[in-house]
Amino acid sequence: VPAGTLALLLGTLLWAPWRALHGAPHGAPLAELSGDQDFQVFLRKNLEFTRKIKGDVAALQRMVCDTFQLCKEEELLLARQDLAITQVPLEQCHSHTFQVEACFSQIRDGLRTYHGSLAVVLGLLPGHAGMVETVQLDAANLSSNIQQQMEDLGLATVSFPTESRGLLPAFSSHFQHQVGGFFILANFQRFLETAVRALRHLARL
Repeated sequence: VPAGTLALLLGTLLWAPWRALHGAPHGAPLAELSGDQDFQVFLRKNLEFTRKIKGDVAALQRMVCDTFQLCKEEELLLARQDLAITQVPLEQCHSHTFQVEACFSQIRDGLRTYHGSLAVVLGLLPGHAGMVETVQLDAANLSSNIQQQMEDLGLATVSFPTESRGLLPAFSSHFQHQVGGFFILANFQRFLETAVRALRHLARL
């Protein structure tokens, strides 16, 4: 199958609207990568690792819900407006401009950002510090795995602007701290869902 066809197929699988895609993105040779046994082993292992982290983040979300009765995003939108908490970008993994290097670089950088942001959750759930720290360690390890695999495959790392990312917000009240932790976990969950989708479709090529 031509590399261009594979690249276009990957772009259509990752994000709607699928019909809007025209032409094939330029980037890593997906046809070559998809046939690389080491690359496929890497994808399978880290797909499961990402799913494991996603499950642990979901468990932390349930703890925040049970502990603070903060469970639904739509009920907290007004409270969120005062907080400088934004979603870590991952558009390179689900747009028609998909590139392997850019997608992996964004996953790697995002994991590092959430590793730091989870300090907010650690302060909220001291009784579950072990679990929060496990998620932090797993995020750091997955980020390192991706960096190492990119180097092993000869993929170029891509740098993205990091203004204000990774900086922990200042909370003026304990309630703001609770809401901040809730949205950090909700955003991390969405980030991991997109990462899982990208790794899963790459593994199918």
